[in-house]
Amino acid sequence: MPDLSTAPFHLTPAQTGWVEDSLAALTPDQRLAQLFNLNCDPADADQCAAIARFGPGGITLRPSADSAASRAAIAAMNDAAPLPLLVAADIEGGLMSIRGGTEFPNPLALAAVDDPDLTAAVAAEMAAEARAHGVNWAFSPVVDINAAFRSPIVATRSFGADPDRIARHALAQATAFQAAGIAATVKHWPGEGYDDRDQHLVTTQVPLSLDDWRASFGRLYGDAIAAGVLSVMAGHIGFAAGAGTVGVEAYRPASVSSPLLQGLLRGELGFNGVIVSDATPMAGLGAWAPRQTCLPEIIQNGCDVILFATDLGADMHILQAALADGRLTDARVDAALRRLLALKARLGLASAGAAAATSARTRDATPAPAVAAAPYAALAAAPAAARAIARAPTLVKDTKGLLPLSPDRHRRILVMSSGIVLPFLPQPMPFALPAMLAKAGFEVTDHQPGQGQSPDDFDLVLILSGDESLLTRGRIFFDWLGLTGNFIAAMQRDWHTTPHLMISFGHPYHLYDAPRVPAYVNAYTATPAMQAAVLDCLLGRQPWNRQNPVDPFCGQGDAVY
Repeated sequence: MPDLSTAPFHLTPAQTGWVEDSLAALTPDQRLAQLFNLNCDPADADQCAAIARFGPGGITLRPSADSAASRAAIAAMNDAAPLPLLVAADIEGGLMSIRGGTEFPNPLALAAVDDPDLTAAVAAEMAAEARAHGVNWAFSPVVDINAAFRSPIVATRSFGADPDRIARHALAQATAFQAAGIAATVKHWPGEGYDDRDQHLVTTQVPLSLDDWRASFGRLYGDAIAAGVLSVMAGHIGFAAGAGTVGVEAYRPASVSSPLLQGLLRGELGFNGVIVSDATPMAGLGAWAPRQTCLPEIIQNGCDVILFATDLGADMHILQAALADGRLTDARVDAALRRLLALKARLGLASAGAAAATSARTRDATPAPAVAAAPYAALAAAPAAARAIARAPTLVKDTKGLLPLSPDRHRRILVMSSGIVLPFLPQPMPFALPAMLAKAGFEVTDHQPGQGQSPDDFDLVLILSGDESLLTRGRIFFDWLGLTGNFIAAMQRDWHTTPHLMISFGHPYHLYDAPRVPAYVNAYTATPAMQAAVLDCLLGRQPWNRQNPVDPFCGQGDAVY
């Protein structure tokens, strides 16, 4: 059984007593239900009602701009819950932020600025906004490494390619989150970024030797554990050298791997906090084994929390059957629940001194009054986030001295754009930058594929891309055919006669597909605030950042020139 008086929980005897009393009061079905963290849209009344009936240990919130509605939905679910809910959210920044909320830079933008104090200040603002929605558990920071430039899932969600830089910013973010009363989670164990695939679609692998892993990912996780991080997210990622087995078992996803969870994470690194699986509907898990096999293995092999369900009743039956036939043991369920309840106690979800009776515990997971009383709109300024965004746009190269732009020299601009791509929207969203340029005195023309617009008729061709790293992309590459709409035009490169500038508001590696473009900028995320910051840099009103948190040239020597 875990020692809850030690790191990272440091529970008092009264808090430990609350954990034990709460555990003893749960029915057999409630014990199993507590192992789940369920996806929750607070605007979906039917879904919230189903969650309330099920009684999970926590939810993952899809927060919208209406923080009051989020808190009200959480309070209603807590009223029906046997124990107060852990309320998680992906608080990463960029497009992984609260819809309609503050525009925060994503991890790669913060890594480009490389100011850990500013990262900590941004994290404090992110935490305040999250707390205003009732969130008490962040599924961040990301400590993946940008090693494989073709990876569609790591790039902008990581703090770059250098483990030293990643450590600086991840620890700054985790410390700020936990100081604000939000549990931090380092992910994705045992490490992502050396495989150029996406675990949403396939079980990815860590190809490193154990020594190389210890010097990179092992160090990152070890530093986070030493700093007191409360949770780790286990990815659907295999690590053969760490598993120490042979054959197909060497490639078992970490989320269901006892050697990687119980041996490497708990044993070698000494982590005593909560281990939450990554989302269980992912193909990285489902491709490994059927759900009736892998679902109980998540808990039995070392995780404490199952992230999401595909069918509440069916998933409960799977765990009940596994408990009955011995594939899941009461001892592992007890250990998982003790850590889960310890996290709730650590976050103050049990009232002070509530060791004697479950009726004394706090049911409401809304934030402390000092945070909740601040109106949501008051958080919109986010001064630290604004400073970080202003400093993030990175001029990678300008081989012909194009910049800064001016209406006198570059009045007629042809904009070619693939739009801002989001996997959960059917069509790309338009950029705001063209309208910003028009307001600044430029004549802006949107390229229409197939209409024969000649670059020779313009003073500048501006190519915009908005491919931020998000789930189920498979590959992110520059689609010349889609951009031009014609296979002949896709093969033409007119930048020898007409100035060209390519700006990526997302994936930082598009020079791989356009190595000889004469001017290239990385801006990391396509939020309106970042587009406005890029405009300021384009016009010379703000200096460009010149620090690259990754190799934007992708190892291609010609891309430098």
